[in-house]
Amino acid sequence: MRVLICSDEVGGLSSAAAGRSLAQGWAGERTAVVPLGEAGAGFVTSSADRWDVAQEPVVVGDRVGVRARGRSLTAVALPGPGPGEGAVPYGASSLPLGHLVAETLPEQGTLLVDLVSDDVHDGGAGLLAGLGAVADVDLTGGVAGLAGLSRLDLTAPRDRLAGLELVGVVTGTQRSTPLLGLRGITSVRGRAAEEDAEHLLAADASLQQLADLAGPGLGTTPGAGACGGTALAVLALGGRLASGPELALDGIAGPVDLVVTGCSVFDFAHRGGGVVAAAAALAGRLLAPCVVVAAEVLIGAREMRTMGIEAAYAVHETTTSGIASLVTPEELIAAAQRVARTWHW
Repeated sequence: MRVLICSDEVGGLSSAAAGRSLAQGWAGERTAVVPLGEAGAGFVTSSADRWDVAQEPVVVGDRVGVRARGRSLTAVALPGPGPGEGAVPYGASSLPLGHLVAETLPEQGTLLVDLVSDDVHDGGAGLLAGLGAVADVDLTGGVAGLAGLSRLDLTAPRDRLAGLELVGVVTGTQRSTPLLGLRGITSVRGRAAEEDAEHLLAADASLQQLADLAGPGLGTTPGAGACGGTALAVLALGGRLASGPELALDGIAGPVDLVVTGCSVFDFAHRGGGVVAAAAALAGRLLAPCVVVAAEVLIGAREMRTMGIEAAYAVHETTTSGIASLVTPEELIAAAQRVARTWHW
């Protein structure tokens, strides 16, 4: 039997540790474990485990980023709160991420930059400034500082990235987020927070001008609005966008008899997150069933089957204390062994 295991973090266990524990359920079978992380520090950790290298800290001002270097791949992230809700953060800047990228530029290969760090809304202007871009306004003052922008010079950052493949890592749900217009990031967030329409229109106009100066058609490119528009900066520098699972699972082919994935909480609201969704999509392409093992399961059979999940199994009974979401390797191994008795042929 051929079992592919591609799990997210499970109850405090890293993707790699959870995958190894799940594999014990099918001991003696042909199992392959692929560590996955959708975004953030978990993406870098899973990348380091997949490449069999150590991750290292990178100090940027008063922040600490993380980096992993493979043979021809470098992954970086700046752990933070990530994109939020509520009022538009007009003054927030992606400059710290720009400094992290500048600090970790490899000489060659592919640079994977996690864009899910801070709650910003500057179209990646700060990231561009951190790499040497210049303009006739302050690129580090958030979207509020972009008012009156009429000149943008990206020569320096493009020179620094020459010869590198740049990939902006975003969550699967933001993969096609628009930057501008009624469905763009400013309109959607601002209207939800009931903000003044005049401020929203001004911010959208500034992002439109930034996009127009960064390159033709970039403002309407799907995904340009991801992570507060930070994705626009990646696209402006000739890069592309991808999710963590997309990068890790690309090129995997059959035959596979069963796909096993995992997460901490498998519920209706989040549906296990992007790793579970990617595992289910991969199983569909491979024509193999997909099952989930989670610390807690709070979703019905009908809902999970609309995702392409055949069954889900909980390590713990559901509680309201939050303690049940913590899992030990021994508990996960025991759960996997129970599941394997059903999914075995």
